[in-house]
Amino acid sequence: MQLLPDWAWLHEQLLWGMSAASVLIAVTAAVATYVLLSLLLGWAQRRVRRHAQQAAQPGQPAQAGLLAQLLAGTSHLLILLAALLVGLGMLDLPERWHTRVSQLWFLAVAVQIGLWGARAIGVAVERYRVHHGTTQPGQASASATLMSWALRTVLWVTVLLAILSNLGVNITAFIASLGVGGVAVALAVQNILGDLFASMAIAVDKPFEVGDFIVVGGIAGTVQKVGVKTTRIRALSGEQVVMGNTDLLKQTINNYRLMRERRIVFAFSIAQATAPYKAEAVARTVGEIIRAIPKVRFDRAHFKGFGASSLDYEVVYIVEDPSYNLYMDIQQQINLALLGRLQELGVQLAVPVSRVQVAAPGQAEREDAQAQAWAARTEV
Repeated sequence: MQLLPDWAWLHEQLLWGMSAASVLIAVTAAVATYVLLSLLLGWAQRRVRRHAQQAAQPGQPAQAGLLAQLLAGTSHLLILLAALLVGLGMLDLPERWHTRVSQLWFLAVAVQIGLWGARAIGVAVERYRVHHGTTQPGQASASATLMSWALRTVLWVTVLLAILSNLGVNITAFIASLGVGGVAVALAVQNILGDLFASMAIAVDKPFEVGDFIVVGGIAGTVQKVGVKTTRIRALSGEQVVMGNTDLLKQTINNYRLMRERRIVFAFSIAQATAPYKAEAVARTVGEIIRAIPKVRFDRAHFKGFGASSLDYEVVYIVEDPSYNLYMDIQQQINLALLGRLQELGVQLAVPVSRVQVAAPGQAEREDAQAQAWAARTEV
């Protein structure tokens, strides 16, 4: 009596020119490899993350270490490809397939190294961004953006050239052909290249950085991101304004980041019939009002000149804080106090006056006759 099943038919049954037993062994090896690699990856991530949490300083949030973040960049599709290649390696394949399998191995390893490298660049750029004070998510300085873009480009170009070299492509001839075609491409994308060089100028010269409040071309807002081609500004009205870097640098940029105080010049006018001693008291009163306000330095207040129907004053003071809202509060306080003191002095603010002179009947004829008589005497 036969107790064990007869597996001989597996060796006799052929699938794609190979025995079913060898195909079954290859599939089993591929599945086992995928499961094993996935379990090892999960175990390594948990182990490294736990170690990073234990190494974190007390009172600070635990952060995954660099190794844990690199492991998070492992592609499960590449793990699946590696498992399939392990299974293919256990089959009795023709000679030409061994070369292809080795090329696929190189492709999988090169792409995975590229993914790890890209993740490492992202972590390094993020730490650079935090170190330089840009703590809000989604914000990136020009130097960080350019550094990230340049490093990722170099990384993936290197990976691509390595893969092409492994496939038997002549890299020297390939690069030479790219150099010839690069001239035509550069002419076609010269506007994009102009914005790219403009972003490099922003990164090096630093006319503004992420987080600065700027005014350019009638747009006032906070810089959110300086990209390779465009700069994004959050306007005061709430919308996001996207400007090309080249167009941005062609205009005058007012940057308020280094502003420590605000110099204010304002003017007002009083009635032209005001007595001289009251006109002198007005300038003195303005100085008293401004000196009594905290965080304000009084500069001057002068009776500037005579208007068409007014006496004009010019006042200058400095707010020792760049806040625009604070300035408006102070200006409102000055205006209200000045209005009350002018009423106490009995001085009226100037009101535009229009004079209309109505000539009496026959007055025009008399004026003409007088003018003619004067001209006749002058000639004699």
